[in-house]
Amino acid sequence: MPEKSTLPLPEPCSCCVPCPFCWQQVAGMQGTGSMRSTGSESWRSWDWRFHLNLLVTGRLHFPQLALRRRLGQLSCMSRPALKLRSWPLTVLYYLLPFGALRPLSRVGWRPVSRVALYKSVPTRLLSRAWGRLNQVELPHWLRRPVYSLYIWTFGVNMKEAAVEDLHHYRNLSEFFRRKLKPQARPVCGLHSVISPSDGRILNFGQVKNCEVEQVKGVTYSLESFLGPRTCTEDLPFPPATSCDSFKNQLVTREGNELYHCVIYLAPGDYHCFHSPTDWTVSHRRHFPGSLMSVNPGMARWIKELFCHNERVVLTGDWKHGFFSLTAVGATNVGSIRIYFDQDLHTNSPRHSKGSYNDFSFVTHTNREGVPMRKGEHLGEFNLGSTIVLIFEAPKDFNFQLKTGQKIRFGEALGSL
Repeated sequence: MPEKSTLPLPEPCSCCVPCPFCWQQVAGMQGTGSMRSTGSESWRSWDWRFHLNLLVTGRLHFPQLALRRRLGQLSCMSRPALKLRSWPLTVLYYLLPFGALRPLSRVGWRPVSRVALYKSVPTRLLSRAWGRLNQVELPHWLRRPVYSLYIWTFGVNMKEAAVEDLHHYRNLSEFFRRKLKPQARPVCGLHSVISPSDGRILNFGQVKNCEVEQVKGVTYSLESFLGPRTCTEDLPFPPATSCDSFKNQLVTREGNELYHCVIYLAPGDYHCFHSPTDWTVSHRRHFPGSLMSVNPGMARWIKELFCHNERVVLTGDWKHGFFSLTAVGATNVGSIRIYFDQDLHTNSPRHSKGSYNDFSFVTHTNREGVPMRKGEHLGEFNLGSTIVLIFEAPKDFNFQLKTGQKIRFGEALGSL
């Protein structure tokens, strides 16, 4: 009697129709009533080749028959179920060393891209959990060790803080939102536009072809970032039919150009932001989106990162025309606060992807909006994030900046 193989016979998947990956592999061995006996020699040779490869090469060659059966089951699943089943395997693919799971590619499996894998992380939920943790009051004896570790890690200069005593801050949230001494950040009066916050300059310059650079070589759409224009009297931008007309409608005065500046706030920076110039805020648009990291490395990796993340767009006018300031949220920075806007609530548990909500500060009693003076307190983040300025100015406007330089609130961005 032929010797029976110790390997289990692969079963066909539970699809409604025969699966091309697994059923055809065993179709030729069924129907005789003794399929193990008729295929005993082939089974024995397959088993021998498998163990020989493991002994000689030292690498595990996966049983391709079983893998095809499993992959056949995946191919017959619905898209959500397929994504759920592929996600853990993809994580292992990127974490295990020396390409341990690369043999899977020989049987047709492909890992989810790193960007798609990162986008699937529940960053909004994690940010809300981090926000709750920040509100927990620390014991008096624990405050100095915790805050000292944070100061050492991120290089915080506590000599600039209005209150230097670490025991004064009851929780991490209060420490993140600490105020500065009045003389710590003098406001430059010689230049028309100043930095609204501490941070690092990621990019700046003139807006061309309705594309704005988040970092050098990586752009995002101006219209996607600010949102579609609405035919409403109190909005500063009327409807348009093309990309060029979108940009042209923002430029309200002949001979002016559109400029932009991107400032990244690191976790150790001062987390409040101020008015960069004298202007009037007439409208707020809130995009509840993702909360992915906005550090420069991630901004180079994910195209249109700022368009995916939650953000608050403030638009209005200054002496040269259109002016906007956008506060972009990030991981663990779901909380964006605007001091004069009590109706704004960010990082809510429920939101519709791609949605936004508008609020006008122009009313029957206030025809102009909210006036802001240069250097006046405007809002705050809960950890670190990004400020994007998009504004209209004459062609002779010049930035006093270099890409990658560190800048502090009150220092000059540019002037005429």
